[in-house]
Amino acid sequence: MTSSPIRVLIVDDHEIVQRGLRALLEEFEDIRVVGVAGDGRQAIKKAENTKPDVILMDLIMPEMNGVDAIQRIASLQPDIRFLVITTYSGDDMVFPAIKAGAHGYLLKDTGSRQLISAVRQVYRGEPALHPDIARKLLQEISQPEPQKPAPQPLTDREVEVLDLLARGADNQEIAEQLVIAEATVRSHISRILDKLHLANRVQATLYALRSGLVDVDDEL
Repeated sequence: MTSSPIRVLIVDDHEIVQRGLRALLEEFEDIRVVGVAGDGRQAIKKAENTKPDVILMDLIMPEMNGVDAIQRIASLQPDIRFLVITTYSGDDMVFPAIKAGAHGYLLKDTGSRQLISAVRQVYRGEPALHPDIARKLLQEISQPEPQKPAPQPLTDREVEVLDLLARGADNQEIAEQLVIAEATVRSHISRILDKLHLANRVQATLYALRSGLVDVDDEL
């Protein structure tokens, strides 16, 4: 629970979905729906006017799709977290959305409890993935990665933080494990993302798996 409600913007081109999501979210005192939008262009304007913490983003919409909207909004308001909620699980949807900056990716068969939990997770900067999407990402990282410019080297401490982050530890757990302050953990994660040219913790997890910091057979 947070001291002030999590401000959520709903973006979906189906009114019945908008209404259903709004009704569900408004049952919880720690969540406040600050607006709805029917496409990506509306979402950009609504995000500017309402300053949400989290945007629930559909992907296939008229005027502007969800991936393009995520990229645009993230460039203007980098503190906003994005939780994709869609019926599409194809590679052509999943990977562009994660690359654009999505912190979570759910399918519309996700249960109500899982959705609410995911909203809170992405608000905290933690990844939230539907099991099918998580499996897809694990399959993706098992493929050879194309050559690209080397990122800046990480310090030993940053490697430790990245390792724990990729295993699913939150900031508090990382702080306890390494005996450092949570504020220090946040600073380390920020520097890790900058050095590796990554947008969020989901991408950092994929990097850690690809680079061998975490074995895919290990428990995350």
